Amino acid sequence: MEQVAAGTMDAGRARSELSTMTVRQNNWTLGTYCESYCRFVTMHHGAEDAQLFPHLRRSDPALVPVMDRLQQEHRVIHAVLDRVDLALVALVDGTGDIDGLRNVVDLMTDTLLSHLAYEEREVLEPLARFPLH
Repeated sequence: MEQVAAGTMDAGRARSELSTMTVRQNNWTLGTYCESYCRFVTMHHGAEDAQLFPHLRRSDPALVPVMDRLQQEHRVIHAVLDRVDLALVALVDGTGDIDGLRNVVDLMTDTLLSHLAYEEREVLEPLARFPLH
């Protein structure tokens, strides 16, 4: 406003600058949301790896291959989450674009949905038989 009032910037350019700041703020907001989601997934998997999976392994040795697969999938998911983080940074710093972010988020969605479907199918019944105390 001061630059427009002083005549050092016209109103059109000031409006463009404001638009740029709004887009940047939207990118930051998206990044904050994704960071919170990724942190939740990481904490959830950490709890499963540290408590649930060892408990089920001890309770029923037939579940060992299932627990091994789920832990391997956790590592794959976390690698994809790292790619989401990199795509967000690239979007914010201008070296990436929304399509790159969209592609890696789609990969994350597919990976998580597949993992969750397998986990629910294989773990719910044993967890009912061997609840955590």
